Amino acid sequence: MMLSSSHSPETTSFSKDLRQFLYGRECPLEEIPFSEQLIRDHVSAGWINLTDGIQTSGDGFFSSITGRKKYLCVRCGNANFAAFASITCGRCGRNCVYCRHCLNMGVIRSCTKLATWIGPAPDRAVPTPEEKLCAWSGNLSPEQTKAAAELDSALSEGDSFLIWAVTGAGKTELLFPAVEHALLRGERVVLSTPRTDVVRELYPRIKAAFPEIPVSALYGGSSERQPEAPLVIATTHQLIRFHRYFDRVIIDEVDAFPYHFDPMLAYAVKKAAKKGASIAYLSATPPADLKNAFLSGKLRGVKISRRYHGFPLPVPRFMWTGNWPQSLRKGVLPKSFIEWVRGKNAADRPLFCFVPSVRLAHLVTELLQKEGFASVAGVHAQDPNRHEKVTAFREGRIRILVTTTILERGVTVPGAEAAVFGADDPVFDERALVQISGRVGRSADRPDGDIVFFHNGKTLEMIRARRHIEQMNREGGF
Repeated sequence: MMLSSSHSPETTSFSKDLRQFLYGRECPLEEIPFSEQLIRDHVSAGWINLTDGIQTSGDGFFSSITGRKKYLCVRCGNANFAAFASITCGRCGRNCVYCRHCLNMGVIRSCTKLATWIGPAPDRAVPTPEEKLCAWSGNLSPEQTKAAAELDSALSEGDSFLIWAVTGAGKTELLFPAVEHALLRGERVVLSTPRTDVVRELYPRIKAAFPEIPVSALYGGSSERQPEAPLVIATTHQLIRFHRYFDRVIIDEVDAFPYHFDPMLAYAVKKAAKKGASIAYLSATPPADLKNAFLSGKLRGVKISRRYHGFPLPVPRFMWTGNWPQSLRKGVLPKSFIEWVRGKNAADRPLFCFVPSVRLAHLVTELLQKEGFASVAGVHAQDPNRHEKVTAFREGRIRILVTTTILERGVTVPGAEAAVFGADDPVFDERALVQISGRVGRSADRPDGDIVFFHNGKTLEMIRARRHIEQMNREGGF
C-alpha cells in the first residue's frame, strides 16, 4: 500500500536536512535519524511516500492450490516463498513475515514501512561546459577511441549500450569521455560491479581520473563514502538502498557471479536508476541475452577483440597432472604442477594459482609452503585479510597467491602468470576460465605470459575457453 497526501506540496515547507538524507534513497522508517512526528508531517504534506516493506497477495492460482499467500519484498524484489520466514515481532507484537534474502542489509518485516522522497530534488552544483573534469592523460587505441565515441553517443541519446571487450582491452579508460560529459550535464553516474575487489581496484583509478569531482566507493566496510558524490563506484548489492537516483548506470562484469545468478541485483539496478536512464553493460563474456540482443541489433554496442597494448591474448596450455584429488589426499602435489611452480618462482614471476574450493585453497597453500615456497598465501571470499594479501601480492611481498575464483576478474598484477589447479572441476566453466586467463599479459611491458590448466582430463569447458580466446585473437587480426 502506498501512503501519500492529497495536500498540495507547494503550500507546505519541508526540512532540507530530511530531504538531503532521504533523496534518492529507500529507507526503513526506523533507520531515518529524524523524529517520527517530523516524518509523518512530511508524509501528510506529500513530500514522502511510505510503502509496505513486504507486500502480500492471497489471490491467484498459487494461493488457490497451496493455500499460502504470496509475498514480495519491495526492497530487494524477492518473491521466492522459501526465502521468507515469520517471527513474533517485538515491534508490532504480531506474527510478522520477514525477507531472508536481503537480511544481511537489515531486516524487512511485514510491519516495515519504506520511505522515499518525492518532493523537489536538492540543488546541485553543475560544472560549466568549459570545464575539463577528466585529468587522465593517456591515449586510447583506435578501437578504444571508436568504442568511447559510440558509448558517449548512445548514453547521451538515452540508449543502453554493450561493450563486449576482451580482458585487458582497457574498458575503464574508454568510459571516461561518457562519464565526463554526463557530469558536465549535472547527471549522477554509478559504476557498479558485483564484487568488492573490483570496486577497490577501480576506485583509485577513477579518483585519479576525476580529481576535482567527489567520488564515493560503496561496499561492505568501505571508508570512502561521500553521500552527495555525483560519481559513485559500488558493488551491485549497495544499489538496493537507492531509489530513482542515478541518471546513468554502468555495470562492469555484468556476467559475473553473483549478478548474473541473483535476480535481486538486476532488480536493485533497475530500482536505483531514474526512469528512462540508459545502462552501459561491460563484459568480456556477456551473458546470452545481452549477446543475442547485440547481435540482432536490438541493443547498441561494440565489440573489441584486441587488448589496448596491441598484443594477442595469451592462449592457455593444458597440462595433465594425473589423479590430483588422490594426490592431495596423500598430502602431495602433482609433479608437473610443482615443477612448473618451481620454474616460474626461480624466474621471479608473480603467480596466481586458482583452485576450485576454499578447502583446497588452504590445502594447496599449506603444501606449497611445505615444498619450501616462503612467499605464498591463500585467499577466498570469507578471508578477513583478503584485501591485505592482494595488496601484498601486487606489491611483490607475496609471490604466489592461491585463490578461489573470487579473484578471477578485476585484479591486475603486472607480469603475473597463472595456473588453474584442478581445471577439470565443474566450478571452472568457460566464462571463469576465460576471465582467469585474462589475468595474464595485461601489461604493455609484459604482454605475454603463461596460463596453464592443470587437469586430470580435458573438459568441454576447458576446450571452449581456449577456442573462445583463439577466436578473439583471430578477430583481433592475430
